[in-house]
Amino acid sequence: MGISVEGVGHVVLKVRDLERSVAFYRDVLGLKEVARYSGKATLRVGATMAFFSATGANHHDVALLEVGPGAPAPPSDAVGLYHVALKIGDRLDDLRRAKAHLEAKGVRILGISDHRVSQSIYFADPDGNGLELFVDADPRIWREDPASVASVAPLAL
Repeated sequence: MGISVEGVGHVVLKVRDLERSVAFYRDVLGLKEVARYSGKATLRVGATMAFFSATGANHHDVALLEVGPGAPAPPSDAVGLYHVALKIGDRLDDLRRAKAHLEAKGVRILGISDHRVSQSIYFADPDGNGLELFVDADPRIWREDPASVASVAPLAL
């Protein structure tokens, strides 16, 4: 018998400056900081982390692990995480409001796409970690045509 995954619990992102990143995830993305950790960790001695919840439904959805100011950025063609997608609603108006908010906060938008099953805005956090804000389309689209998940087209907001 294999493993039965029930969902994705959380993502941990490495950042250079924890306070700068906490401000971004709190003030730009609206995530609620729920805890801090500083001390011995299984991955790094002296690790400092911040934990965030999107809705309060989970103990945490995103955590940030400070790796220090000299940490190099991974090459764009290296194996690793491409982006983290955060659902913000089910309507294009939700995405339009998010776009206006990101622009007002000075966040550079890297792309806006229509994936048929969802519509998305792509950008990066202060350390270059890829982020996506998305709204879901009618779930009947992918339920009736699972291959529709592999769709991408430009989207004008």
